This record gives sequence, C-alpha cells and structure tokens, in this order.
Amino acid sequence: MQHYDYIITGAGCAGLSLLKRMMMHKYFCNKKILLIDKDKKNNNDRTWCFWEKQQGVFEDIVYHRWQQIDFYTDDFSARFDLQPYQYKMIRGIDLYSTVLNEAKQHTNIDIIYNEVYTVFSNESYAVVKTANNEFHATYIFNSIIFNDWKQQALLQNNIHILLQHFKGLMIETNEDVFDERIATFMDFRVDQSNGTTFVYVLPVAGNKALVEYTLFSEKTLQQDDYDKALENYIYSFLNIKKYIKTHTEFGVIPMTNYNFSEGRERIVNIGTAGNQTKASSGYTFQFIQKHSAKIIDALLENKNPLIEKNAFDKRFHYYDSILLNVLVNKKINGDKLFAQLFKNNLPQTILKFLDNETTLTEELKIMNSVSLTTFLPAAIKEIIKF
Repeated sequence: MQHYDYIITGAGCAGLSLLKRMMMHKYFCNKKILLIDKDKKNNNDRTWCFWEKQQGVFEDIVYHRWQQIDFYTDDFSARFDLQPYQYKMIRGIDLYSTVLNEAKQHTNIDIIYNEVYTVFSNESYAVVKTANNEFHATYIFNSIIFNDWKQQALLQNNIHILLQHFKGLMIETNEDVFDERIATFMDFRVDQSNGTTFVYVLPVAGNKALVEYTLFSEKTLQQDDYDKALENYIYSFLNIKKYIKTHTEFGVIPMTNYNFSEGRERIVNIGTAGNQTKASSGYTFQFIQKHSAKIIDALLENKNPLIEKNAFDKRFHYYDSILLNVLVNKKINGDKLFAQLFKNNLPQTILKFLDNETTLTEELKIMNSVSLTTFLPAAIKEIIKF
C-alpha cells in the first residue's frame, strides 16, 4: 500500500488540466502525486474548441484560433466578430503529450496505467483500488463516472436527458477552399428530423478543416448515418468534390440536469463526473479550467478543495433545466431557438451566458429575446421543482 498527497484518477482533460496547474506552483513540488489511467493517451482521439478573452494555461498548444464566426439557419444567418473573444482549438494529442511529458520530468509525480475499479473515502484518507493495488491519499481528484448515471437519472422525477453526439472529419483538399480566419460556429441548414442538428466547419489552413456533424437528441445514430450526413454536407454545402480524410473523431457528451456528485469527504470529482459539463450545451473545457483553478487556490490556502456552488450561481442550473425542458419536449426546434438568440443578442453576450458569467440584467435581456409563450410554461414548471 502506498500513500500519496494527491491522486488523480483519469488522464483526460480534467485530470491533466489539474495536474498542469499543480506543476505550475512550487507548493506542489514536495507533494507526492499519482496519476492513474487505463490508457496511455497516445492517440489524437478528440478536439476541444472553446472561447476566451485572455491567454489560457494551454495557450502554447492552441492549434488554431478564429476571430470571426459564421452562423447559419434557414431563418437567420450572419457573420460575427468575436472581439475581445477568440475561438480556439486544442487537439487531444497535444494536451496529452505536453502534460504527460512534463510530468515525467517531476520526480514527485508517478504515472500508472491501470484500470481504476473504485474510489472511496473516510474522514482521514481516500482510497483508490485498481486491479493490482490499493493506494491511499489525502485527497483523490476523480474524473471517472463509475455508476450508470443515465439509469439513475431515469429513476428520478423531472430529470431531462439529452446527448450531444458528434462525428468529425479532418479533411484536406488539393486547392485552397477555406478561409482559415473564419469558423462556422453552427450551421443548422441540415435535416433536423433527428433532433437539434448542426455542423461545425473549423478551417486550420486554406486546404484543411475539421467538419463536425453534431446532434442534441436522446439517442445516438448508426455510424453510417453520421458518415452520410458529413459526406452530403461537404458535397452540397461546402461544394467540395474531392478530399482526403486525415483524422476522424467521435464523441458523446451528456446534456442533463441530473446532478452528478461533486464529491464527498476526501474525494473531489472533476470534469463531467464533477458536474463541470454545462447541461444545456455540453460545453466542458472552460468549466474544467475554472474548476481546476479554484481547486488549486483552495489547496494553496490549505482549505477543503471540494468546491460547492453558492446559491446565486445555481441559477444557471435552473436556466439549463428550462432549455432542456423545451428541447426534450420539442416545444421549439433547436435551430429556431438559436436563430432567435443570435439574431437578438450580441454574440459576446451569448458566449458569456454559455460560460455562466452573465449578470442578471444580461440574463433578463437574453430571456426577453426568445419566445415567452414557449419558455414561460417551462420556466414555471422548473422553478416549482428548483
């Protein structure tokens, strides 16, 4: 049995973001840290896109950035300048390799590749059990969802469940056909019969772009369905007849007002497991960054790193529940909803709202920009249970 100051279970975005911040502070140089994951993270299995005003912790590995975005629906389309925001892309392999290679230079950090079976805690210490060992720690920072969250959510009343599922292709063409300065943020001009559906187009060069087909719905599709939709979009909307695929990615993110546990005793859940995925959009990357920063601040001040949201901040969970209620019950099509939002608000305000950083005044303005007859009944229903 080995004892560590901190154990991080899961070497995904949440685990590595926290480890990166630990390596940035001298305070952690004499702390014994263990990172455990069942995989070696040597594949480029995903891409994170997010927006921010300033330089972030991972600025050095930003693969591409855009100052302008295009937005398309059948009802409303526009090109927006995002200043002071930038829309940024980070490749999974770059984040994995950067943080893991840096960690290997620190003698106080151990990395183990093994499946984590369970974590548990008492008042004195926390425990990680793998197939071969048991490790103790002062705190465990866990990004693994051990339970069947969806099954548990279905047993509760008034819980809404959608999935954000997507398939992306990095494609290259023989000639320059893209403007690498402009990203297509959302293109809803595609078939909406399977749920809220849109396409991202993220050019990283004149002849290279990530094209991603994304849906908000209760069930995923067959892989062939994603492939056909992507091929049709590339041919019909981008007018590209010949291209090669250099990378493929697929993912599923929960969109739900089900409350994932933020932790207990000496276990602090992080990432999606710790409620850091925004319920109404699936966005996670920046919430992980803010949560990681708060954890580090607490540890530096010798405080409990189990961060609890204050009552005022919980209003965003209420907003998410309203939107999920509307989408799940098909009160309005997602393309119509986003058209109203982008037509009637500055894009900077929408991005700020999606980051849970707006003021009450800004939130009221956003609420007044969408159909009250659609949203008011859902708002009343959600506030009763809130």
